[in-house]
Amino acid sequence: MKETERIGDELRRADHGDPWHGWSLQRITEDVTAGEASARPIPGAHTICEIVLHVAAWRGEVRERLLGGLPGEPPDGDWPSPARDEDAAWMAATARLATAHRELLGALARFPEARLDEIVGGQREPAVGTGVSYGVMLHGIAQHDAYHAGQIALLKKALRASEGGLRH
Repeated sequence: MKETERIGDELRRADHGDPWHGWSLQRITEDVTAGEASARPIPGAHTICEIVLHVAAWRGEVRERLLGGLPGEPPDGDWPSPARDEDAAWMAATARLATAHRELLGALARFPEARLDEIVGGQREPAVGTGVSYGVMLHGIAQHDAYHAGQIALLKKALRASEGGLRH
């Protein structure tokens, strides 16, 4: 198996498969309601919807880099704002996440294996993920997804604990 195929498998598992670390992002969010997605159970923390939009934005940014785009912050920003209507915002956020996942996998499938060791951008800038190889960036986006999936799981538990119990 080629390394790009391994990375694609890692990304699929993190999104909707059976990742080693626990539940996939899709499984964690599948029963989240629009009200839960827009709630802020921890003052000053991001909502589930905001986190989903952030994950989608960075998947899109990594896709653009694989396609030859100049690295930077995602076009809609690091933390895109959801629509005002909670139902519409949640539907749009989950659709955007799914689209960003498919498009990233498509770009990865066309990315030349021989370029995985090339450096993205120039100087190391952690805020935009430059100065690392394409391979490190691709593993990093899977780690990014897992990190934020954990945040969503904790927010979901906090919301449901305040409702009087957890639902599965």
